[in-house]
Amino acid sequence: MIVAAFLALALSYTSETVLTPRHYTPLIDTLSAASREYTLVADKNGRLVIDNRNNTYRPGDILNLKGNFKSVFITNMSGTEKKPIIVRNYQNSVVKVGEPDWNGGAWSVAFEFNNCHYIRFGSMSDRNQLIISGSVQAAREAYHDLHMGNKTDNMEVCFLTIRNGGNGIVAKTDPIKGNASTTYPNSFIKNLSIHDLTITDTKNEAMYIGHTATYWDHTLNQPYYNSPSKFTPGHDYVQPIKWRNVKIYNNLVRNSGLDGIQTAAIDGLEIYNNEVTNWGTQHNAAHNGGILIGGRTTNTNTHDNYVHDGWGEMCQFYGSGENNATHVISNNLFINNQSDGISMRGTENAIVKIVNNTIAGTKGNSLRINGYTGMKGKQIVNANVFVAPNGGMNIGSRNYVYVEVGGDAVEGTGGEENKKFATVAAAGLNAENYYKPVEGSTVNTAGYRKQ
Repeated sequence: MIVAAFLALALSYTSETVLTPRHYTPLIDTLSAASREYTLVADKNGRLVIDNRNNTYRPGDILNLKGNFKSVFITNMSGTEKKPIIVRNYQNSVVKVGEPDWNGGAWSVAFEFNNCHYIRFGSMSDRNQLIISGSVQAAREAYHDLHMGNKTDNMEVCFLTIRNGGNGIVAKTDPIKGNASTTYPNSFIKNLSIHDLTITDTKNEAMYIGHTATYWDHTLNQPYYNSPSKFTPGHDYVQPIKWRNVKIYNNLVRNSGLDGIQTAAIDGLEIYNNEVTNWGTQHNAAHNGGILIGGRTTNTNTHDNYVHDGWGEMCQFYGSGENNATHVISNNLFINNQSDGISMRGTENAIVKIVNNTIAGTKGNSLRINGYTGMKGKQIVNANVFVAPNGGMNIGSRNYVYVEVGGDAVEGTGGEENKKFATVAAAGLNAENYYKPVEGSTVNTAGYRKQ
């Protein structure tokens, strides 16, 4: 059913192109002259509901949203790799989606994609032309601004603003009892790109990408996080489906109540060129990562991010070393928080290359490595700059690189030596210019450089 008005159906040509950042080929390069365009508005209740099971909208179509919407729900819509369906704002107009007055009950998502594939969602280049505004009421914790579920994949989400609500973006598929395609390792969801967004003032996580449950107990219909050795006999346990190939870049994330960018259950994850600030405003010690590389992640690369002035840990790593997975955390600037800088508690003997980061102004340790959950190997720690840990007070050598519960690290020497300073002045860094070394600094080639 389509609860909308078809105001116009036109064939048109446009020369607008999707910006192509490094390391990623977008779902679409140039709009086709043969694209069919539809202009859609809200129904009398302020909503747009599309069930595309009859293929009303086909690969290559462009859906222009016009006006304001309390909510948009799109189900069973699929483009193709070469011809994704584009969902965007009507040309040269601002579109707002969401219900700031929502305070419980139905319609708890502003914009939802359900069982959708090969879709590009967002404006063409301007974050301020498509805005999702979530609940600001007492029940806002249960409100999702943008939800991608039920095996929705091959998505590009770009050039829009998300604000308020509970979670900014949720992209995961819950296991369905009796449906093996919703569980790992029977299948995967693939190819998610989230770029050039501004996400602000969410009650919970700004981004919740991938399923955080290690297992799902169908018998109790709830997540399970312990070892399989402690399974309750007779219960039906499965593992949630994983993402493959997720890229998160060029985003501004600020004022999130819990984690800034939270990820989990992903094989092939790249997080780069993001700014995350003032995260963890709920002061919840269990949900306080600026960037979180979560459980069941493999083959990850976290680089060129600027995470600063927040409450919790700047970067948390819980990834897995299974199948010889590789992990890199490099050339990030992590400054000023109330806890540790990089905190590591991976599994399956994950080995992480931690290189050329600058970590300054932590109230805890610059780098903390914990082997409790099975990350016992020597982490590779080279050419980083560690400045003023422990609040700049009573600094001991272990406040720079702290290992515990079987964790371990090997630090570089010579040109790969980690540089450690009690103050920014001693390090010779310009705090007003992304901690760039000033003349006379002895950091040499260590630490972060803004690209």
